[in-house]
Amino acid sequence: MTAIGLACLSAFLFGAMSVGLRIGLNLHPDVELATVATVGGAFAVALVAAVAEAPSRGVHGAAAWPFLLAGLMQPGIGQLLVTIAIREAGASRASIVLGSAPLAAVTFALIFLGEPARWPLILGAVLIVGGGIELARDRGRPAHVRRRGYVLAFIVTILFSARDNLTRWLSGTTPVPSAVAAAATLAGGMLFILVVLGPRVRGRLALRPMLPFLGVGVVFGLSYVSLFEAFYRGRVTVVSPIIATESLWGVALSILLLRHTELIGRRVLIGAALIVAGGVLIGVYSG
Repeated sequence: MTAIGLACLSAFLFGAMSVGLRIGLNLHPDVELATVATVGGAFAVALVAAVAEAPSRGVHGAAAWPFLLAGLMQPGIGQLLVTIAIREAGASRASIVLGSAPLAAVTFALIFLGEPARWPLILGAVLIVGGGIELARDRGRPAHVRRRGYVLAFIVTILFSARDNLTRWLSGTTPVPSAVAAAATLAGGMLFILVVLGPRVRGRLALRPMLPFLGVGVVFGLSYVSLFEAFYRGRVTVVSPIIATESLWGVALSILLLRHTELIGRRVLIGAALIVAGGVLIGVYSG
C-alpha cells in the first residue's frame, strides 16, 4: 500500500478511536483507566505487527531507543490529554481541533527537514486547518462541551507534529522497521502512563470496565502501525495533512453513532467539506 493509502487508513482508524473513546467514556467515565487500557491494547497490536514484520525486516531493537523516548511525549502525555479532551469536548469537536496538526507539522518539516514547499500541499493543509477552525466556531455545541477540551486538544496537536517530524527524520537514518518503531513508541508511552497513572488505577483494574477501551486500543494500535509505515514511505508534508482527515471521520462516525449527544450542525458540515477538499488536493498533487 502507498504512503497515501496508509495515511488514509490511519486517519479513519484514529477517527474511529475518538468516537469509540467517547462511547466508552459514556459507559465508564474513568479517564485514567481508559488511557491505561487504550494504550495497552495499542501496544499489544504493535507487538504483534512487529513480530510479523521481523522475518523480512529484522528487529534492530537496540537502535529503537529514540522511538521509546518519543513515546514518552506521544502517546504518553498526548494520549492522556486526548482522552480528557474527548471527555470535555466530545469526539467530533476534539477530532476537529486535532485536525489542525498539519499546520505545525508542515511548518516543522519545511524548516527542519528541508522538505519542498509545493503549493498544492500547503494549500491542502490550509484547507484542512480552515475546516477545523470552521468546525470549532460552531455555536450549536451541546451544553456539556467545555472549551478547555479544545485547549487540551490543541496542545496535543503540537505533540503530534513533533512526533510526526521525528518519525520521518528517524525513518531515513535508522535500520529499525516501521512496526518495531511503532511498538517502541507505544512502549515508551505505556511506560509513562504506568508510572504516572499505575498507582492511581491499581485498585480499579477490572476486565469489565476496561473491555471497551481495550477494543478502542486495538483500533488505536492499527492506526499507529499504519501511521508509522506511512511516514517510512512518504514526506511529512504529504502524510500529516491526510492524517488530519481524522476530523472528517470523527464527524461522520459521530453523526452515525453519537448524533443525539454531539449535535452536528451546519458549521460542522462546512468544516468537513473543507477537510475533504484539502485531502483530495494533497492526494492528487503529492506524486
